[in-house]
Amino acid sequence: MIQNNVLTRPEFVTFANTRPYTTIALLLADITALFLSVGISVGVKALTVKGNLDIASYAGLWPFLFVFIFGYAIAGLYSGLGIGAPEELRRSSLCSTILFVFLAATTVSLRGGSRYVTWTLFLALILSVALVPLVRECVRQVCARQSWWGFPAVIFGAGDAGKNIVMALLQDPGLGLKPVAILDDDAHGQDHIHGVPVLGPVRLAPILLEGQRPAYAVFAMPDVPQTQLMSMIERYGENFSHVLVIPDLHGFSSLWVDSKSVGGMVGLELRQQVLLADYGIVKRLLDLTLTLVGGILVSPLLLFIALWVKIDSRGPLFYGQTRIGQNGHRFKAWKFRSMVTDADTQLARYLEDHPELREEWERDHKLKSDPRVTPAGRLLRRTSLDELPQLWNVIKGEMSLVGPRPITDDEVSKYGNTFELYKRVKGGITGLWQVSGRNDVSYDERVYWDLFYVRNWSVWLDLCILFRTIAVVLFSKGAY
Repeated sequence: MIQNNVLTRPEFVTFANTRPYTTIALLLADITALFLSVGISVGVKALTVKGNLDIASYAGLWPFLFVFIFGYAIAGLYSGLGIGAPEELRRSSLCSTILFVFLAATTVSLRGGSRYVTWTLFLALILSVALVPLVRECVRQVCARQSWWGFPAVIFGAGDAGKNIVMALLQDPGLGLKPVAILDDDAHGQDHIHGVPVLGPVRLAPILLEGQRPAYAVFAMPDVPQTQLMSMIERYGENFSHVLVIPDLHGFSSLWVDSKSVGGMVGLELRQQVLLADYGIVKRLLDLTLTLVGGILVSPLLLFIALWVKIDSRGPLFYGQTRIGQNGHRFKAWKFRSMVTDADTQLARYLEDHPELREEWERDHKLKSDPRVTPAGRLLRRTSLDELPQLWNVIKGEMSLVGPRPITDDEVSKYGNTFELYKRVKGGITGLWQVSGRNDVSYDERVYWDLFYVRNWSVWLDLCILFRTIAVVLFSKGAY
């Protein structure tokens, strides 16, 4: 603060060296996941093998735990700063695969190793790929809002960009950046932004830390001229262990970006994944594999739902609606029928009787209290089980398991000039907007997440969305 033209550090601003605690929490999460992976796989073998299982042979492999931890550390999984769910899944999966293959090769070379390096280690590998990111996410859910988690972050800039950064960091505490103060020479009398104090001009930066590290400086000032911004970073950035500069590149890919040095200048390489030649092949193989395996597993559930729908109300078992797919191709997206047969007539009558709800319908194309929904359909829609027949659309190649939500012709105007980008990929049964609040998000936010997905697609992003979809369905978040 400024008192009598003298800069003084506010007493309520504290910066603690939190990184060791964050690293320890992630370390314990990985150890737990690895023990669970090996323990479950050995337990499965104990139930299936004839005779006594040589547990000592597996217990003797415990020193490899340090190899795994060392490998994860090299992969940057203990930085204390979140790297994004898709990238973390990619790094942990690749690292686990390489290390388990190394473990198998090493034990086979030992005397008697071939007796227990069979499908047991392969099962442990599969489990670790799933459990390591899952346990890490559980730890984040429990610990991310604790004061000792992650790094304190000072935000430079109280404008729109700064406000967006503060909101994003507060909404995603697992990222590991905790905004504790905002500095701006022209804050227009703002005291707080989303609860984070605006302390004053940027020249307060050197006295905020008082030798305590680590901490992040986040420069979110896209309107400041480059020369002035560079001068500011060089002058005040040296007071922080890390400096993060947010460029004015709204609408660009943000997940798969590499920095390049071009003649001493910083360049950002944006990988347009959906334009790569192997995009369609990889995504199609993933869709077919997971759909065929998943379809077999849920077939009893499909039969039960079909019987329930027929008993619950009159009408056909399935309902097909024309949707827009890849390259503008129209197709029938199938669902279990969740509405009465004269749904359109009932909707028109209902909106006439309740004109105050017409705005909601025109804005979202959904109603929270929809009179057309049957008793069985109400539960099916809350759990999204009514969309399981779209697995057939995936097999036919009209849809993907993950992608933007297929829209109708009436919704094209919502996308404006970004509709051409939307058409580059197939629509999905699930997608980013479904795992980001489903019907609780506005249509503009839905469009944003659809376009974000197209720009940032990868196999790892698809897998993350599929994992998160399970949790969203279980808790019926944002569904009606």
